[in-house]
Order: sequence, then structure tokens, then C-alpha cells
Amino acid sequence: MARFLITGAKGQVGYCLTQQLTGKAEILAVDRDELDITDQSAVKNIVVFFKPDVIINAAAHTAVDRAESEAELSEAINVKGPQYLAEAANEIGAVILHISTDYVFEGTGAGEYKEDDQTHPQGVYGRTKLDGEIAVQKANPKHIILRTAWVFGEHGNNFVKTMLRLGKEREVLGVVGDQIGGPTYAGDIASTLIKIAFEIINGRTDVFGTYHFSGQPYVSWYEFADAIFAAAETKKLLKKRPHLNPITSADYPTPAKRPANSRLDLSKIKAVFGIEPSDWRKALKNIKAYSS
Repeated sequence: MARFLITGAKGQVGYCLTQQLTGKAEILAVDRDELDITDQSAVKNIVVFFKPDVIINAAAHTAVDRAESEAELSEAINVKGPQYLAEAANEIGAVILHISTDYVFEGTGAGEYKEDDQTHPQGVYGRTKLDGEIAVQKANPKHIILRTAWVFGEHGNNFVKTMLRLGKEREVLGVVGDQIGGPTYAGDIASTLIKIAFEIINGRTDVFGTYHFSGQPYVSWYEFADAIFAAAETKKLLKKRPHLNPITSADYPTPAKRPANSRLDLSKIKAVFGIEPSDWRKALKNIKAYSS
């Protein structure tokens, strides 16, 4: 049975990875309490001890705004941690799968971003995630980097849960309408990573590199919020649906600049692995699970 080391096990994707791999592989799922990925010797020790076939790094400093004032912490978790994991994996011949983000792009271009398009992150979070990608690429040729966007799920904090909470508290909500992207269900990210991992375990050696995976159709945060409240209304989770107003990014200033365009081109992952986009509308049909 294949062995998987999963970091960030209590996060949105890490939680789903652990759930979906149970019974299919030997799993060592760790979060920051069990393994500080910024501690190089600790990383090496656990990898040498467990000897995983695959490491999936789902750990990250994802507090985009806080990252602007916590650059050192972001650097440690998003760059050094992945580097240490990739190096340790390389030493024992293991594969590393690493999750990255649409924030590596400037987000001002038109159309959908391809894997080899020029990167130009606009803040500390995006810069450290890009540097983490580069560190993984340099440390271990047997790597998969999966860029994704707008992650949500039943476990952890995310936009869907925030909207459901605010929808119960407020009659009117302003939601940004000029940022476009693909909401991505955490469970679909997990199943995508697992599919890729097992294809590699079963002998595919020509697939290493960077891939994009996100949800479709592409929508604005305003449109996503509208769909969330429509699903909540159908399931009678709200007594009264709040009135939504689309606002601009300028109306809602944040410490970190968000990409206006987070649309990722998903043709490569479909061509290589036959993986379809995440169906976020289907994931919202289980809206009750997000309100518990």
C-alpha cells in the first residue's frame, strides 16, 4: 500500500485529503502541532522515519492581508517549508505535490492564465507562493505544482461560510463584483491531487510540472455570493435572503491587492490527466454542511 505524508492536515484541502485517502493508502497526516515544516531537521526526521512514496503539501500561510505585515512568517511557511519537504522527498526518491495559487499572476490581463504565462505577484502572499514553487522545482524534479483559486469547503474558514454568517446578520450586503475567478471545492482539489499521485505511483513519469485546477463557470464574488444565497434559500437556511449590492475593489480596500482576473486555463490538466474543472454549483447543493 502506498504511503502518503500530508501536511496542513487540518486545513480545507488537507482535511479532505485525509478523508479521501483513508483505506486507500497508509497516511501520516500532520498539522503544525505535529510538524513545523519550517524546521528543516524536523521535516527530514519525519520523512526518513515514515518513508512516504508521496508528500502532499497542503500547508500554507494563506492569510493574504496579514501576510503584508507578516512577511517573515509567510516566507518561512510558503517558501522554506516547501523547500525542506521537497529536499527531503528527493533524498528518499519520493514525489512531492505542492498546492499553489492564482496570486502568482498580476491578475490584470484578459482571458485565462496558462501555466507558462508570465508571473507577476502583487503582494507578499503571491510572491512567497511563487518563490515556494521555484524552491520545489529546484529541490525535486519529481514534483507536481497545482495552482488553484477561491477555495471553499465544509471544513475550515472560507467565503461560503462567511456569506452564510453575514446573511443571517445583515439585510443588505455589498460584495465585490469586479474580481473574476473560479470558485474551487476543496474536495475536488483533494481528489485531483490523489488521482495525479496514483497515476505517478502506477508508473507515469512524463507528467511532472505545473498545472492549473479550479472551478467553472468563472464568476465574480458578487455572482458567487448570489448563488450561495440562492442555495441557502432553497434549503431554508435563511429566514430572509439579504439584498446584495455589487461593489468595486476600490470600494473595499484591503492591505493586499487582489487579482481582478483569477481565471486559470484548465486545458493542460484535462489533456494530461483527463481531469475536469471543479463543479462549484454542484458542491453548493450540500449547502447545509457549510452552516453547521
